[in-house]
Amino acid sequence: MRAAVELADDQPSERTKLVTYDTRAHSTLRAWLGVAAITASLFVFLTTELMPVGLLTPISASLRISVGTAGLMVTLYGVSAGLGVPFIVAWTRRVNRRVLLSTLLATLTLGNTITAISPNYPLVLTTRLIMGFASGVFWAIGVSMAMRLVRERHASRAAAIVMSGISIAAVVGIPLGTVLESLTSWRTTFLIWAGLSALVFLAVVAVVPSLPSTNAVSAREVFGLPLKNVPLRLVLFTVVLFVLGHFGAYTFVRPYLEQSASATPFFITAALMVYGAGGAAGNFVAGYTVNRNPRGSFIVGCAGLVTSLLLLLTIAHGHAGSIITLILWGVSFGVVQLSQVNMTQAAAPDTFEAAMSLNTMAYNTSIALGALFGGLFADHLGVTNVVWFGVALTAASLLLTLGTRRKTSYTVPDDASAPTREHEQAAPDLT
Repeated sequence: MRAAVELADDQPSERTKLVTYDTRAHSTLRAWLGVAAITASLFVFLTTELMPVGLLTPISASLRISVGTAGLMVTLYGVSAGLGVPFIVAWTRRVNRRVLLSTLLATLTLGNTITAISPNYPLVLTTRLIMGFASGVFWAIGVSMAMRLVRERHASRAAAIVMSGISIAAVVGIPLGTVLESLTSWRTTFLIWAGLSALVFLAVVAVVPSLPSTNAVSAREVFGLPLKNVPLRLVLFTVVLFVLGHFGAYTFVRPYLEQSASATPFFITAALMVYGAGGAAGNFVAGYTVNRNPRGSFIVGCAGLVTSLLLLLTIAHGHAGSIITLILWGVSFGVVQLSQVNMTQAAAPDTFEAAMSLNTMAYNTSIALGALFGGLFADHLGVTNVVWFGVALTAASLLLTLGTRRKTSYTVPDDASAPTREHEQAAPDLT
């Protein structure tokens, strides 16, 4: 997770990359309807990515595979979303963004349909791999599209609304998938999500206006940036460590609670909703702290992640302890999530898209590897050791941040509602 804005050169004589906005006169109503459609797009992409987290047990039983093997549905999706984004965004830099987003949603709709009717697991994995490419590209273009739809002074608000789709997905989407599975089946759940993706596709076609592409950053520049930008490189290492630990443990939270707390599907649904609500609360709290001190906010949030995973091992043997743990886990993750985005942007303010493409690649690849390593631990050492894996990696991320001297300013303007930086000047849309 991971949002990026598209960039253009301000003047031919300058090399500084600046945030661009579409200054053409879109009607106010249609512009905000377009922002809503893009927010809905984020919702369906994120819920599709993480839906298997709440369905690992029934999927593994239905397809006669282990829980760890079922976790590969998250792994391959994340691998393609992370590794493919710099190349696909560069290759599609001349494609109208409305057309591109519509194509991505069509891919998501078809992929969820194939997943629902797939007769075997290899076809499921192949489909998830292709869907991951579409998801990665969305993370690179989605927020920038919303910012271009509205007037410049409302760009931050548009970006914040789109990013709220993350909290909506966590609070409503993923738990809803678990409820639907308990009432029907995991196949029906994915079929319903295919229909939802189709509705979002129609909404984008209907209300998002034409958005010709601006100049995207080349793949060469993306991969060369961390070689010369030490602060960005350190931030990316930090992101990799905490995402590996967090998602390694979170992917297997259902089987862990089933084993340690004798959790029923209903309780797991409620627990995931509590976690999601905690994440929304964490985002809200971080909105008031991260713009002034994102590094400090990250440290506090990451310490909360470590603490919550330790509590999962010690007090989450009953329902009350599990709920307390998941509340803290959700709040901490919400704080860390917003903090790492601002840290990335602060480390590379003049190469925003390149930095966020790397962030997307590191984040999604780490989700995939976290699920993979977690699956290996679950299959060979038990799900309890998956949680210890999470403790070790999130603690490593915390220690790296504490031990790293601040080589760049992480102070950002006082627009607490915006998940993106605002100190870049606005440049006219040249398309």
